[in-house]
Parts: sequence; C-alpha cells; structure tokens
Amino acid sequence: MTLNLAHLHLLLNHFPILGTIFGLSLFLVSFFGKNQDLRRASYIIFAGTGLLAIPTFLTGSGAQAMLSGQPGISDALIQRHEGAAILSFWFVEITAALAIVGLWQTHRSSRPANWSVSAVLLFALLTMVLVARTGNTGGDITHPELRGNGTAVLEGTFGSIIHIFEPNPDKLTTFLLDNEMFWGVLMAVHFIGLALIVGAVGILDIRIMGFFKELPVAPLHRFLPWALAGLAANIITGMVAFMAQPQNYITSEAFWLKIVGLMLLGVNAVAFYLIGAFGQVENLQGGEDAPMSVKLIAASGLFLWFAVITFGRYIQTLTSTITPGSN
Repeated sequence: MTLNLAHLHLLLNHFPILGTIFGLSLFLVSFFGKNQDLRRASYIIFAGTGLLAIPTFLTGSGAQAMLSGQPGISDALIQRHEGAAILSFWFVEITAALAIVGLWQTHRSSRPANWSVSAVLLFALLTMVLVARTGNTGGDITHPELRGNGTAVLEGTFGSIIHIFEPNPDKLTTFLLDNEMFWGVLMAVHFIGLALIVGAVGILDIRIMGFFKELPVAPLHRFLPWALAGLAANIITGMVAFMAQPQNYITSEAFWLKIVGLMLLGVNAVAFYLIGAFGQVENLQGGEDAPMSVKLIAASGLFLWFAVITFGRYIQTLTSTITPGSN
C-alpha cells in the first residue's frame, strides 16, 4: 500500500491533540510548588505542537482532495471539519507563540511576566477544546457508525456555539482570491518576514561558524526576537496563502520539500537550545572561536534556511505568486 497524504494526515492529526493535552497537563502541574522546570517543559511541548500542526493542517487539504466525491463521504461534513481545523490551527499557533515568549522570558529572567503565564493558560484551555472538536468532526467524516445520522451535519448546543466562530472555507477562499491588493500585501509581508529571519539568524550563524570573529555573540543573539517576529509573519502569511489556493501547493514537490526543510529547522533549533550548544557560545567574546559541534549546527541551520528559500521560489511561477488564482 502506497503512503499518501490521507495516511499522513491520519498519523499527524494525533500530535496537535495529544501535544495540547500533555502540554496543558504539565503546565497545570507546574503551578504546584511553582516548578519552573515543568513549566519550561510545557512551553517546549506547546512550541513543538505548533510546529507539527503545520504539516497536519497541510496534509488535511490533501486528504480532502482524495476523499471528496467518494461514496459515503459527505462534502458538508468535510467542510465542517475544515472550518473547525482552521479555527483550532490558529489557536494552536497562538499558544505556541505565547509559549516561545515564555521560554524567552525564562531565559532572560527567573520570573516570567504574569501576563504571559495567564495568556498561555487561557489559550491552552481554549485550544484543547477546539482541537478536540476538530478531531471529533474529522471522525464523523469516515465513521458513520459514530455519527448515526447518515451524511447530515447535526450540532449539539455546545458545537453550535463554536461553529459560529468557525470560518466557511469556500467564503474564505473567495475573499482572499478576490482581493488582489490584500494578496499583494500578504506576499510583501511574507518576504519581509523572511528577511527578518535570515537577517537575524543568519548573522548569528555566520558568527558562530567563525566569520566576523571580532563580534561577541551575546549582542547578536539579542536580535532573535526580530527573527521570531519574522517567523510569526511567515507562518501567518504562508498559511493564509495556502488556505486561499491549496490546489496550487499540495501537488508541488517543491512545497513539500520546503515543509520538510522547516521541520528540520525545528530539529536544528532543538539541537541548538536544548542540548547545551547555545550555552557553549552564549558568552563568546570577540576573537573567541566556537566548538566545532556548534559550528556544524549553525552551518546546517543556515543551509536549511537557504534550502527553504530556494524550494519556496519553485513552488509556483512568479506570475502565480503575484496574481492569485493563476496556474
């Protein structure tokens, strides 16, 4: 049996649900005894969940393309699931972003700001509700024995309330493709975000690799929030562009290679910050050299970013990038 996007989606869709549950559980336990290590672990889980939610959502569009029109498959149920997935995806990403802010604050201070702790708790609770609904609506598509109502879309009281806030996928696509000015701004912000990432992370990686050795590492690392802002801009604009015309992306090999590159960059960040590599260069002064193992991590990160840029360029022709709806 050949592995396809539907199979991948069935595998990946467990990660946003389980990741949110585990992260929230650790986060709540961390309040007992004010255990900062557990809280930091929950932040890491939330951030990882946000990263894995991206391929989960993307493969969902591929699964939809494969299932639509099949006997016994309701397009109405697919549309409901897609709307639930869009809403829950953004809440997963907001929770991940707040968790990264919390991680940054724990690095800069032993006492993170109360607002960030409260924000993570609130959004994690809301996210858990939304990803659970997304999982249930997905199960309704291919498990008629669970819904017991044929192909009809029936909502309970609680589901009806949440459904009010879920976007209609078709209307969202029409809005995005019919507003060329919005699309132009979207692409401009995407490129600006990419420049912020490569500008901030790239110079840090180059310094760690041994170039511009007269520069200390600590001041360069203080630009990292700009890279994170660029990453947030790229995720938002990239995902909105995908939602507007998924058919232009899911069939592109370059697109999936770009996503693989982004996942590997997540692994690269884990290697840099969580296994002690950053601690070896954090206080590196001008003229000092980084260990070879850290140089390799920095070089691989820089290579992956340029790979992501290259694959992104070949997803569509330049005309298709500028003019929405073109093929």
